[in-house]
Amino acid sequence: MSTPDQSEQFAGGSLLHMCSRDEWATAQRLGERVPPGFDADGFVHLSTPAQVHLPANRLFAGRRDLVLLSLDPDRLGAQVRWEPGVPSDPTSMRFPHLYGPLPVAAVVEVTDYLPDDAGVFPPIG
Repeated sequence: MSTPDQSEQFAGGSLLHMCSRDEWATAQRLGERVPPGFDADGFVHLSTPAQVHLPANRLFAGRRDLVLLSLDPDRLGAQVRWEPGVPSDPTSMRFPHLYGPLPVAAVVEVTDYLPDDAGVFPPIG
């Protein structure tokens, strides 16, 4: 499920969630991903391919253990709201937030997300 303004920000491709390989392994065992901060935020942070490098570089610069989970929006089972990011993000950019745990069944592909030699994550979309 997603809010009607999704089409303004997202043209039908996959939504992405970024986590470590270990966090993904834990989610597979549990059947869902509930990231740290979920209780405080109330949502799971998602991105589009064109956005994912922004939080990757802000939060995980240089890490080499990250994976991108490509998600089927129709399998998320909770509302997705498109909301502003942090002040350093482009002012018109909205990020998808999943207001519930991320079900493993919504993951359609898992790929490594590696930084370049300078430790910077490149845009992928």
